[in-house]
Amino acid sequence: VQLQASGGGLVQAGGSLRLSCATSGSTFRFDVIGWYRQAPGKQRDLVAAFRDAGNTDYADSVKGRFTISRDNAQNTVNLQMNSLRPEDTAVYYCYAMIMTHKGWTRYKNDYWGQGTQVTVSS
Repeated sequence: VQLQASGGGLVQAGGSLRLSCATSGSTFRFDVIGWYRQAPGKQRDLVAAFRDAGNTDYADSVKGRFTISRDNAQNTVNLQMNSLRPEDTAVYYCYAMIMTHKGWTRYKNDYWGQGTQVTVSS
């Protein structure tokens, strides 16, 4: 599994950026696929993700500003980020998870793309 993130950059507060995560194969094969972020000195937190059955999760801090979407033709998961704030500054990571089974045992397989820096200036 390969995840290739792109689209980060420097933007002023109130601006927009679009992140893209290109996957090796269909995005629908993942039980979870989405974006995490990690600011300096902080833990890595969920930003937005698709879960099985097509449900989406968003961090409270980005609801109404960020939108996660899929491009099935391109095998990408995108994150449109609007009304950016300085506190959105972080390294953003594409993340995917596949559950596998062997007998009665379930295995959680986590995959991470390389991070892409998003910097929002005030």
